[in-house]
Amino acid sequence: QVQLVESGGGSVQAGGSLRVSCAASGYAYSRRCMGWFRQAPGKEREGVAAILTGGSIFYADSVKGRFTISQDNAKNTVFLQMNSLKPEDTAMYYCAASTVVAGLNQYAYNDWGQGTQVTVSS
Repeated sequence: QVQLVESGGGSVQAGGSLRVSCAASGYAYSRRCMGWFRQAPGKEREGVAAILTGGSIFYADSVKGRFTISQDNAKNTVFLQMNSLKPEDTAMYYCAASTVVAGLNQYAYNDWGQGTQVTVSS
């Protein structure tokens, strides 16, 4: 059974930093791409960042220069370092895994975590 477990969310003031992690386990297939997505209340889910197992990276324009995605393939863990956080970054952050080069296309992802809340106050 595939499991994606996010951790590391929390509350921070604007300008602060947080790092969220996603631990993957139970894979019966080879995943090629891991992504982070977020959904704020009343808004659609949007892609934040994604990383291929080979290392290629994708970022949403809204987080470029502030967020960094990385991975530890040996530990099947993906990280999202979030710096210079803004109130508009407040959302539930979800980790997802794909068997294809999904990038920020959420519909190409097969498995999803339960999410971790990030709240940024002004």
